[in-house]
This record gives sequence, structure tokens and C-alpha cells, in this order.
Amino acid sequence: MLHLVSMKEWPPQLIEEVLDLADAVKREPARFATAMAGQTLLMIFEKPSLRTRVSFETGVTQMGGHAIYYDMSTSPLGAGKENIADTARVISRYVNIVMARLFKHEVIVELARHATIPVINALTDHAHPTQILADLQTIREKKGRLKGVKVAYCGDGRNNVTHSLLIGCSKLGLDIRVACPDGTDYSPAPDVIRSALGFAKKAGSQVLVTHDATEAARDADVVYTDSWMSYHVAHEKLEERVRVFTPYQVTAALMALAAPDAIFMNCLPALRGFEQTAEVMDGPQSVVFDEAENRLHAHKAILLRLLGDLKK
Repeated sequence: MLHLVSMKEWPPQLIEEVLDLADAVKREPARFATAMAGQTLLMIFEKPSLRTRVSFETGVTQMGGHAIYYDMSTSPLGAGKENIADTARVISRYVNIVMARLFKHEVIVELARHATIPVINALTDHAHPTQILADLQTIREKKGRLKGVKVAYCGDGRNNVTHSLLIGCSKLGLDIRVACPDGTDYSPAPDVIRSALGFAKKAGSQVLVTHDATEAARDADVVYTDSWMSYHVAHEKLEERVRVFTPYQVTAALMALAAPDAIFMNCLPALRGFEQTAEVMDGPQSVVFDEAENRLHAHKAILLRLLGDLKK
């Protein structure tokens, strides 16, 4: 049974196959109009979402399938009246595939352990693999390649997007530089760095964690940032986090250090004047809305690949 719990478990060849499929889905959507006929996706949401829900639900509908939205805040599962193992066993008898957007990564791991249908991690506190597949699709579209592309990430290093970027880039031969504040609260998890270094050695790419945004951005092909206030961060920490992260804000001056044809990416939502300036967000180098669109195509490809394996 093939799941998408994190990028760690997927070999580079599989990632590239899904990216190729995402390109095909985007190029010829009509070809896949009945690919999910008779198939049902269950979408479990503990964390709120715009892009994740709409892209998955739209993608299933466009391929002739059906999606069910399940809100944990109003459910026995969310109230602690039903455990994950039992939930996995039950839904495996009802639907064909499940995606879950959760707080704790260990919950998605347990869901996959007990399910007899494919499980997709649509975000946890540790990983966001579906986003990074869309990001890689976007980079390849804009740059014509992945191997050797230099990606600079500036901002909060200890979050799901940073972790998955480190793994995805290092596996496919992109150089990945993370610029973040010093300290365990802001730096990538040590096990993720170790894994990325190992994957990079095999792929011939480089991994760098620095506390200097200019070092990361210099000559970069891609400059990437993410929200300073992720869903799990209390609003009371806003002032402190603005102070800590302001040196990593993506400004026009920082973009000027990157390659002349560099692109700017943010997985959204984005606050102008926080993780990036409005000048960058709305400027000619920004591809954030192309990146957001590719969530639809990448999610379709993930569904098709996992359901295809189930049918074998």
C-alpha cells in the first residue's frame, strides 16, 4: 500500500513520475475527466484550509469522483470519543482514499498504519508533502529543470513547509539553503537536516542552514518564504515573531541579490509587509498564484498515482 505521509518515503523516481503526471493533468484535463469515476475521497480536517480543501475537492470532481468533507471539530474523532486506529479501519470499508490535514504528525502515521486504503498527508506540524509537490512542479515549469536549481528559503525554519522543502529539494538534486533565526524554535528539526544531507549526497546537491538571509539569497534561482504566524502559533506571539523574523523578510533588496531571472514563491496565505513586502508579492518575479494553481494539478496526480497502485 502506497501512502503519502512524507517526502522521505518516496524515492526520487516516484516523485518525478507524479510531477510528470501533474504536468499531463494540467495540459490535458479532459483526458482525465472520468479517471476517478465511482471513487470517493474522504477529507479529514483538523486544521482550517482554503487551498487544500478547494483544490482536492475540485480535483476529484473534475475527474468524475466524489469528495466528503469531514470536520474534526464537530466529530466524535475530534472529541476523543473514537480513536484513530478504529477510524482508519472503518473508513477503509467506506471510501477509496483519504487525505487528512492534522496538527500532530504521529496521527497521520497511525492513520496510515491501520488503513487499508491510501492515506495522503495534506499537512501536519512536521510535513507538508502535497504543497512541495506543487512547488516542484512550479519550479520545473518556470526554470525548465530541477537538477541544479538553487532554492533559498527565508523565515521560519521549523515548520512543515521548510521540512518538506529540505527533503524534496535534496532528493531531486536542487540546492536548498534555509535562512532562519538561531535557536531550536526557529531552526529545522535535526533529523530533517540529517535526512536532507544524506539525500543531497546521493543526488549531488547541497544543503545549507544559515542565519544570514543574504547568504541564502545570493545567486538563488528561487526565493521562497512562508507565514511567520502558522496556524499553531498563538496570536500573543505576533510582536515577538515580527521582531525575530524581520531580518528574514523578502524585500526587493533581497531579491536583487538573487539571480536576475529568480522567481519568488510563497505557499500562501501571505501577509504583505510581514514575510514579504507588497512590492515583492505583487511584483513581476512573483509566481505565487501559479504556484497555488498547481496545487490542483499536483493533487490530482497524487490521487491518480495512489489509486492506480491500489487497483494493481
